[in-house]
Amino acid sequence: MVPVTSLMIPVLVSAAFVFVASSVIHMALKYHNSDFSRLPDEDGALEAFRKMAVPAGDYFAPYAGSTEAMKTPEHQAKMAKGPIVGMTISAGGSMNMGASLIQWFIYCAVISFFSAYVTGAVLGPEAHYLAVFRVSGTVAFMGYAMALPQQSIWFKRSWATTGKSMFDGLLYSLLTAGAFGWLWP
Repeated sequence: MVPVTSLMIPVLVSAAFVFVASSVIHMALKYHNSDFSRLPDEDGALEAFRKMAVPAGDYFAPYAGSTEAMKTPEHQAKMAKGPIVGMTISAGGSMNMGASLIQWFIYCAVISFFSAYVTGAVLGPEAHYLAVFRVSGTVAFMGYAMALPQQSIWFKRSWATTGKSMFDGLLYSLLTAGAFGWLWP
């Protein structure tokens, strides 16, 4: 067993590797540019949301509120008529990339921390590179990628978008595994 406190260097290095890789993916490779589409009447839709004064939050329409309400003929008719919408509304103003990037790095560090915890619990000091790589990479992949399909299953997010994000998760987990294998005590 290796205490997680002795794995803080691999935690931070792997989080930094993932942070840089995600920047390259989103700024240089740009294969995520097709994840979202423009609304046919974007200005009209945004004006409609402004007029309704929709506060920031997550929304689903038609919204039933309970399983009993989902069974009513009125709700069933709305669902059949469509469209069905799941959306997130954010407040106006400029997007604060600094805060988002800080949160992303913390998230990467948390996934690396759990990779360290599990790998340290399973393997001892001086474990072979491949064993460290396999365990830490599996845990990191679970953290970065395995929860993403539920968005496609339940909220109909494009499977292509989910697949691209899971591919990113695979790359991030390989970087995490490499850092842990390289820096394992």
